Amino acid sequence: MENIAPRTMKVLLPLPLSDAYDYRVPEGMDVAPGHFVVVPLGKRETVGVVWGEGSGEVALEKLRDIAEILPALPMADALRRFVDWVSAYTLAPPGAVLRMAMSVPSALEAPKTETIYRPARSSGDEALKLTAARRRVLEALRDGPAMPAAELAHLAGVGTSVIKTMASVGLLDPVERTMRRSFPQPDGERPGPTLSPEQHTAAQALVGKVQADAFSATLLDGVPGAGKTEVYFEAIAAALAAGRQALVLLPEIALTAQWLKRFEDRFGAPPAPWHSGLTGLERRETWRAIAEGRVGVVVGARSALFLPFTKLGLIVVDEEHDGSFKQDEGVTYNARDMAVVRARLVAAPIVLASATPSLESVVNVTTGRYGALHLPGRHGGQQLARLTAVDLRREQPSRGRWLSPPVVEAMKQTLAAGEQTLLFLNRRGYAPLTLCRACGHGLECPQCSAWLVEHRFRRTLVCHHCGHTEPPAHACKYCGAVDQFVACGPGVERLAEEALELFPEARLELFTSDSLMNRDEASAAVDRMIAGEIDILIGTQMAAKGHHFPNLTLVAVIDADLGLNGGDLRAAERTFQLLYQVAGRAGREDRPGRALVQTHMPEHPVMQALVSGDRDRFVAAELADRAAAGMPPYGRLASLIVSGPDPAAVDGVCAALARRAPQQPGVTVLGPSTAPLALLRGRHRRRFLLKASRETALQPLLHGWLERIGLPGSVRLQVDVDPYSFL
Repeated sequence: MENIAPRTMKVLLPLPLSDAYDYRVPEGMDVAPGHFVVVPLGKRETVGVVWGEGSGEVALEKLRDIAEILPALPMADALRRFVDWVSAYTLAPPGAVLRMAMSVPSALEAPKTETIYRPARSSGDEALKLTAARRRVLEALRDGPAMPAAELAHLAGVGTSVIKTMASVGLLDPVERTMRRSFPQPDGERPGPTLSPEQHTAAQALVGKVQADAFSATLLDGVPGAGKTEVYFEAIAAALAAGRQALVLLPEIALTAQWLKRFEDRFGAPPAPWHSGLTGLERRETWRAIAEGRVGVVVGARSALFLPFTKLGLIVVDEEHDGSFKQDEGVTYNARDMAVVRARLVAAPIVLASATPSLESVVNVTTGRYGALHLPGRHGGQQLARLTAVDLRREQPSRGRWLSPPVVEAMKQTLAAGEQTLLFLNRRGYAPLTLCRACGHGLECPQCSAWLVEHRFRRTLVCHHCGHTEPPAHACKYCGAVDQFVACGPGVERLAEEALELFPEARLELFTSDSLMNRDEASAAVDRMIAGEIDILIGTQMAAKGHHFPNLTLVAVIDADLGLNGGDLRAAERTFQLLYQVAGRAGREDRPGRALVQTHMPEHPVMQALVSGDRDRFVAAELADRAAAGMPPYGRLASLIVSGPDPAAVDGVCAALARRAPQQPGVTVLGPSTAPLALLRGRHRRRFLLKASRETALQPLLHGWLERIGLPGSVRLQVDVDPYSFL
């Protein structure tokens, strides 16, 4: 009889490995691509995903057997293709991408079961006399569902031993039940609010995209307060009505508070949230429920893109321009762009919503890759806030102050009218820099080339790059001078101190990631603002977007030039987006709003565009500059960061990279140069920047450059295709 060779399968492991490993399939094991399996790796066992048929490159006698198949539902083909696509695009090992799609290992185990009890059809002994306790148990079960012993005993007022004895004598039937958390189901048929004609037209267009059950990408472009959320809610309703799942990506955890309330008001139940604040149990139950199709809508941060949806029918990326969608560590990817890829792989529509679309999305619309829907006016006919630039060269604050006379006067008027003010400064803490008066040295992070930021309210110094903290210093380590430190520049805490001195009767609150540590605290602060319990809100970018404060009529931007000083590619674009969004928080109800922008450069194109309200002219000018320089979205960029604890080893790798740098038309390699953050978490950093034409296939070029470079064990090389940050 002919011997049949054992079958082999490739298993991808959630480790930073370059490829899947071949394993033998034991006789009688029915395994298929997508199955989660336990396999041996060295002296231990680990969990991986069957990725396909074995490669046949390794002799059978050297292969090890798959140990077992886990009881989780297999990973869908579309998600496996998505993992491969992200890996190929970002040049990250496929196992590192898989780890994001297997972020909850406990969800792969068999769900726990519990014993529940129901009345037996026959007692088996008609002569058996029921005690009073047993009668109460049967009475509790008469019109209700079966239930666990502890719950039934509590309801009947007996001990659990009574329940177990009744089961042993045949009065109750024990039944094993899988323990599953039930998720409220949003109702796609529930009627929504009355939409304006512009909203209705846009909503119907999106509903049509969902009903077409095919891939499409649409930019939903509307001014702040135009009602973009209500429009894409109609698309979510259409997806739910069709029995499909929807995913909404939000950039900030603070945005979810009001958004969740609006969602529940619209659909009668909350969506399933996905973010880092969930407990391990919540993550496991949510992950399994999504995989089993028991969750209709998920709202989450960028990591939600890798969840195991089985019938994904719509993706929405809200605030699609936001830089928080870019992950800069580990696998470097932009969740907005990868969301478009995932939508294409599952043949579903995607909606990208923003009041200030990214230049990449604008160009994708003009070239026909994306469709576009416009909401040019605020819902209900309210006018956008009147924006005025305050020239700090002429309207200087008092010495040691940061609020200019026009801003102080506007705050007085706003408080007198019983309305609210938002002071916006995108700088956490009390002061960004602390200097010694005696010798001029600043307090630096010992692990990063960055200043320590004073957080006076918490009495600590913090590095906002690595998280290092230390108590406030009294003696200078350079010159020994005691109590000679002075805070330089304003942070939100210093601004709060000044505002309280000027308006001691005002109710003031900070709205930052330091003062609001989680979603519940952020939600409570939003509720206090809506209820009118806050007169002056002082916030960072957490307060700049997505919030609807009915009585907020004044927004003052304290340092509008802050984002323009970095000098990177997107400085002007990011600053315009942020300031336009924060100005849009004012005057969203029936009271007119105004925004004052303090600047030393009122002639700057960003300030001119904000004051004139001509967003399109600014976008056209910025795109023209990018096109002339061959920069994204008209060119391609890739960043290489070489880092290590030993600067000599780092420089050695950089020299090898420089010698082998690509030499071909349309490709320029800049560097190596010291990164702006030359030291980060104790690692010295050097940067290369590869610039290429739009037509250049970037990934093969990078592969060819990097494949022959050997790295010492202490040196890391991180590749960032389409970099967003240039630090």
